[in-house]
Amino acid sequence: MTDFPWRGAEYGRLRDFLDSKNLETPYLVTDPAIAADRYHRIRSAFPKAHLFYAVKANPEPVLLRALAELGGSFDVASPQEIDMCLGAGIPASALCYGSTIKKPTDICHAYDHGIRLFAFDSVGELRKLAMYAPGASVFCRLLVDNTGAQWPLGRKFGCPPEMAVELLDDARQSGLTAVGVSFHVGSQQLDPSSWDRGIQLAAKTFYESARNGLHLELLNLGGGFPARYTRAVPSIDYYANRIQRSLRLHFGDAMPTVMLEPGRYISAEAGVIRSQVVLVTRRTPADDRRWVYLDIGRFGGLPETEGEAIRYPLVTRHDGCPAGPVILAGPTCDSADVLYDKAGYALPLALREGDHVDIISAGAYTATYSSSGFNGFPPLKSYTLERSTAIHIGLQPPGNSRT
Repeated sequence: MTDFPWRGAEYGRLRDFLDSKNLETPYLVTDPAIAADRYHRIRSAFPKAHLFYAVKANPEPVLLRALAELGGSFDVASPQEIDMCLGAGIPASALCYGSTIKKPTDICHAYDHGIRLFAFDSVGELRKLAMYAPGASVFCRLLVDNTGAQWPLGRKFGCPPEMAVELLDDARQSGLTAVGVSFHVGSQQLDPSSWDRGIQLAAKTFYESARNGLHLELLNLGGGFPARYTRAVPSIDYYANRIQRSLRLHFGDAMPTVMLEPGRYISAEAGVIRSQVVLVTRRTPADDRRWVYLDIGRFGGLPETEGEAIRYPLVTRHDGCPAGPVILAGPTCDSADVLYDKAGYALPLALREGDHVDIISAGAYTATYSSSGFNGFPPLKSYTLERSTAIHIGLQPPGNSRT
């Protein structure tokens, strides 16, 4: 189904864990060493940028501590994520509140704990920040096209440059420190040129703000850098070269301070979900495709299979044997709980009930999505490797993880 290098040495610790444990499925296991490698790669590609890992991708404390030890900062989007970071020993000075939708109590929680960098994109949010985070540094999120992203993030966030100019000037007059702008080109962005459109809008905002006497200095390019799933993606160095070229074109010698918020790129390939086959069947004897039902579905940690957007590599013990086309579905009684129908997945004909199906490159946006317990199925269990052992983190309250 894929040429993902799952048998390579890099994934040896994850394979050893899966082979040596007899744990109830489904569960996610994350190797922070792989996440650290991806951090090193993006740091090398963007040596002058400030890296803020998007905590929402995978907030396992062991992983957060590993990235903090490498000098990473963190993008948080809720009081709970703030507490997770603080509980992992990360100082508030390394946190940025990147959500543009916050309750007054959320802002107070962040400000009271020492966070001084916030995002906004509306008058209402600006008013709250001026009241509950006086003197804080703020940047305004721009609305940009998400074409090319497999998981778009458009429409809900951002404003046009002309509105951003007014908001930033208003922020300055409200006693806040207006430092710059941000944008996000969408998650799993496969088109490196997408950043050029955002950079062009940002440069326009910088220029118009300067005409108002406000000299901005921060440009947050967001995340969007892709992980490898069932297809190869451009290297992070290729993205960096394209982005640097665009920055030179639109900013010239007046280069801003660059900030990045990678999430998926760092943690996706660091995790694997072990699932189990619940049922293999055909709707009619003439069906050429089998239905394969797993004990995990869209409501249990795989919501990004909606629209078959994110296509995970799958591994079974029968790989290499004759295979046939399948429809993959989850275990719940909701008919929307179908993972892949049109993507052309094929699995070994020998696959049977009780066999394991390992879902590769699943370390981002899986366990964090599985919190509802729909149909009574519990949230996805989570384990994190540390040195040569495994730490069971699960969904413990912040600061109370079992280590």
